[in-house]
Amino acid sequence: QLQASGGGSVQAGGSLRLSCAASGATLSHYSMGWFRQAPGKEREFVAAISGSGDITRYKDSVKGRFTISRDGAKNTLYLEMISLKPEDTADYYCAAGWTSSTRVIKTTSAQYKYWGQGTLVTVSS
Repeated sequence: QLQASGGGSVQAGGSLRLSCAASGATLSHYSMGWFRQAPGKEREFVAAISGSGDITRYKDSVKGRFTISRDGAKNTLYLEMISLKPEDTADYYCAAGWTSSTRVIKTTSAQYKYWGQGTLVTVSS
């Protein structure tokens, strides 16, 4: 089970940190990711991290502004977001997908089996 939190309303240029707490399994063999869905748009990939925690991927438009990380001891996934823009406004979802290797990373929604509920991020100009 994945529980996302940390969303909120900020002005452009502001920061937020999203968290995704996992229960029921140890996540070391799971690639984990963040996706987002804006009103009227399809869900899109934002960032992903391997089970080993040292391989990451980002959507081009968030590179340099968003940082994905994971805490194995707390079984928690994070997304640190700075320099937020109005176009970052969306519901953000965390996801976990089992991998045969801790160094595999998944970047498409179809590759993820487990999803948390969305947490809304609203960025005003």
